Amino acid sequence: MQCVLRRRSALETMIGHMKADGRLGRNHLLGVAGDAMNALLVATGHNLRLILNWLRLFVAWLIAALISSSAQPDTSQAV
Repeated sequence: MQCVLRRRSALETMIGHMKADGRLGRNHLLGVAGDAMNALLVATGHNLRLILNWLRLFVAWLIAALISSSAQPDTSQAV
């Protein structure tokens, strides 16, 4: 039972973020199908934001790795 409550509390925070960030509070689409489409579009937007944040971190890490590797002197040639 405790696991179910933890999962529910995690989902409630995600729904709160989707309402705030994805503008889920106001639905301009009509009917039950419009409600379903609005929820799917908000979830898709949320997932895209997560992917873009991950890509942003990955590109920053990649640039930092390239800069640090080019800044180190080449000591592979032995005299």
